Amino acid sequence: QVQLVESGGGLVQAGGSLRLSCAASGRFININSYAMGWFRQAPGKEREFVAAISWGGSRKNYADSVKGRFTISRDNAKNTVYLQMNSLKPDDTAVYYCASRQSGVLSTSLDEYNYWGQGTQVTVSS
Repeated sequence: QVQLVESGGGLVQAGGSLRLSCAASGRFININSYAMGWFRQAPGKEREFVAAISWGGSRKNYADSVKGRFTISRDNAKNTVYLQMNSLKPDDTAVYYCASRQSGVLSTSLDEYNYWGQGTQVTVSS
């Protein structure tokens, strides 16, 4: 079993920045061999892909809507994944979820992720 805990959400004005963190833990599991992803869900909308990173961090993928503004990274020594969000827009307002999958290969499909955090709220005011 893998536990994921997100933090770093909050209220920010348009154009501002936030950094989300996702701390992973689990017994008898090599979490650092798992690909990780960030997803978000706005009110009344389906959960959507934001960014993903392979187990070693060499491969990354981003949704078109966040390319050039968001950066995903990971520190395997700390079992933590980050999402740096710059130039935030009101459309970025959502609950952001961290997820991991039992594979080192990244995926953009939420169905391929096995473990999910509880989410952290990000609100961007205009």
